[in-house]
Amino acid sequence: MTGLQTAAQAMVAATARLRAAGVDDPARDARVLLAHAARIEASRVTLIAPEELQPEIAERYDQLISLRAIRVPVSHLLGEREFYGRRFRVSRDVLDPRPETETLIEAALSAPFDHVLDLGVGSGCILITLLAERTSASGLGVDLSEAACLQASANVVEHKVQGRVEIVRSDWFENIDGQFDLIVSNPPYISVDEIAELSPEVKEHEPRMALTDEGDGLGAYRRIAASAPDFLLPGGRIFVEIGPTQAKKVGALFDAAGLVDVCVIPDLDGRDRVVGAKMPG
Repeated sequence: MTGLQTAAQAMVAATARLRAAGVDDPARDARVLLAHAARIEASRVTLIAPEELQPEIAERYDQLISLRAIRVPVSHLLGEREFYGRRFRVSRDVLDPRPETETLIEAALSAPFDHVLDLGVGSGCILITLLAERTSASGLGVDLSEAACLQASANVVEHKVQGRVEIVRSDWFENIDGQFDLIVSNPPYISVDEIAELSPEVKEHEPRMALTDEGDGLGAYRRIAASAPDFLLPGGRIFVEIGPTQAKKVGALFDAAGLVDVCVIPDLDGRDRVVGAKMPG
């Protein structure tokens, strides 16, 4: 007897630990983190299941499971997250890319654009995806967080769009010049009263300034709506991600700012997810 666990045994034990800690999909996370600890593709975990885990892999795996059990997000443990078919480096300095944000990408890609502004660029996943999909376009990403700007810049280089992107530290439109035919944003839209209801993964491990305006959740939209017309070209489009109950209020802000063709776009679950509008032509 060697005393070493097989990969399968280690996964079963890890799954039980994560389930006891209240993790949503413990078996999936146990599998993904074992692949990371063993430095193999997740699809190959089944192949190593009968094999004994070497001590250094077992130790690395135990550490990862311990961190996941205190609800550190899987993406932070892996250092990356997939979004729209690409992998982006992430950390606790930026909002985790989420599948529902792909609704914003689809809306933005529904018509041509040449110059895009991303307000609150975070990891850079929105801006970089748009430029990767539209190879003739250029873009500017801004964020108040210096750490987020650095994370976005790293992803810009990783995805080889650095010749077409500028990342600038700015409080919304403060340090921006010029006009754009597309503005996008996934701003902080959770009200301060809703913070307590968030999962530990979000509440304790994602940047608070990317989650809430410390008010009613509409503060960012008020600032964006008030200034966007000064930075949109005639006929230019704007799309913002919203919380599922905010469509009417955000649409009214755009309408009051003189934007036209205000629309609401649902995500794949049928929840209101994006509000769009245009600058009059």
